[in-house]
Amino acid sequence: MQRPSRFEHFRFLGDKRTQLVYDLDEWTDEAVINEIVEEGVGLGFGPDTLAEARNRGYTLAKPGASRRHRKPRA
Repeated sequence: MQRPSRFEHFRFLGDKRTQLVYDLDEWTDEAVINEIVEEGVGLGFGPDTLAEARNRGYTLAKPGASRRHRKPRA
């Protein structure tokens, strides 16, 4: 999957609405990633690691799993 231009230097992309983080190197469903970018609710992590995403309360997304969308706080 090609990374979105805004997040081309990030491997992990977080969704502020669901608190899920997507590994852009492993994720295959482009529709989910495109929706996050279009809605403007994406978040890149620094350093760009899964440990940093988990430190901020995000959980790794798995195909087929979903969460309720909530309004982002920031």
